[in-house]
Amino acid sequence: MSDFYKKIIDNNKTWVESQVAIDKDYFKDLAKGQSPTLLWIGCSDSRVPANEIIGAKPGEVFVHRNIANMVVHSDMNMLSVLDYAVNVLKVKHVLVCGHYGCGGVKAAMGNDSIGIIDNWIRHIKDVYRLHNIYLDSILDDDERFNKFVELNVKEQVFDLSKTSIVQAAWRNGQELTLHGWAYGLNSGYVTDLEVNISSNKDLDEVYQLKF
Repeated sequence: MSDFYKKIIDNNKTWVESQVAIDKDYFKDLAKGQSPTLLWIGCSDSRVPANEIIGAKPGEVFVHRNIANMVVHSDMNMLSVLDYAVNVLKVKHVLVCGHYGCGGVKAAMGNDSIGIIDNWIRHIKDVYRLHNIYLDSILDDDERFNKFVELNVKEQVFDLSKTSIVQAAWRNGQELTLHGWAYGLNSGYVTDLEVNISSNKDLDEVYQLKF
């Protein structure tokens, strides 16, 4: 057994013991079910842990993560998570959280071939194509990168709003609001990108103002 593997096993035991010391019924209560208010769609980057960023406990956030926090209409994994969150768990908020310094977004700014991930990055390149005039007008590389991260999040919120799952929820009068954030790796703070959408009317207004 490697030292690393042994360490994570030991860490699990320590964590369990610390939780039980605070509340002896902690895991018994947790096993009874979940009722999260939020679905988090975030990046797979190991530096962007959903629960820790917002100070949430296990059971409070339903999470889906992929490279560059994408909402792709043909991604059955993401759609299955969204469907369960909205129609079974009845979450009231869906948050797309990107992050500055995102490797997937950075890769989409270049033309190098990385491997099979190239196929996924094509979706991010589509976002650049939609906003290429604005992005190409930004001379500073870091600023352009940051703006691309933000625009990618906004476009994913827009795509999320167009899914049949979200549209059906709104038609049925279900309380459901979509949000977009960008997380700062070097600060720990999030930036609310002000794409808070709870209806098709909001969608039209936000898209005209923010894009």
